[in-house]
Amino acid sequence: MEMPHTIRPFTRADTEPVVALWEACGLVRPWNDPRRDIERKLTVQPELFLVAVDQDDRVVGAGMAGFDGHRGRVNYLAVEPVLQGSGLGRAFMAAFEQRLAAMGCPKLNLQVRAGNEQVLGFYEALGYAPDHTVSLGKRLIPDA
Repeated sequence: MEMPHTIRPFTRADTEPVVALWEACGLVRPWNDPRRDIERKLTVQPELFLVAVDQDDRVVGAGMAGFDGHRGRVNYLAVEPVLQGSGLGRAFMAAFEQRLAAMGCPKLNLQVRAGNEQVLGFYEALGYAPDHTVSLGKRLIPDA
């Protein structure tokens, strides 16, 4: 089945629709300013910031990936709630995996927020498995 969506690189005109999508998907947190996160991403590997648009060029999916020379990561992956389960999330992950592999990335790591167990099944179906690691973080530049 052909998907009526196109995955393409993010452009600045996508900023507000992407933020609205992330908010609709529950990805925005008070301590992370999504507009600042977008600006930061545009300074590092902006080609790994992708959006999906429908036939009317409306943003229906978005995600960021990165590669630090050792491991790849995907952040802020979101698909419009009514399209979840349509294969669009799989298409995003395939696009990220392809781009990261072409950069020489040997492994992709994912972080899933505690309480978001619904998405774990999605990633497990794509071949991702728990690494039995603990994720730690320290904010160096406060957004709030």
